[in-house]
Amino acid sequence: MLIRIVRMTFQEDKLADFHAIFDRSKQRIRNFPGNRQLDLLRDPNQPNVRITYSLWESADALEAYRQSELFRTTWAATKVLFAERAVAFSAEKLEAVSA
Repeated sequence: MLIRIVRMTFQEDKLADFHAIFDRSKQRIRNFPGNRQLDLLRDPNQPNVRITYSLWESADALEAYRQSELFRTTWAATKVLFAERAVAFSAEKLEAVSA
């Protein structure tokens, strides 16, 4: 399982535009082959920062999404709203610790 985290800082007056894009595309992203989870998070200390947290079956599944028309059009519409460059990274879970 691959975890993908993308931190995006938006121009404050463009947040509503981003949420409209996300609302239009979230189900298609979630239903993309290999996607197991999609969450939208907010930084509690920076109101114009949004973070996507997604789980993918594999790096190949994420790469297939990143090469898709869905990603290309969604990302093109989203990145013009940024105040700063997005930060993205992938990780694999090594261990889960429960109480």
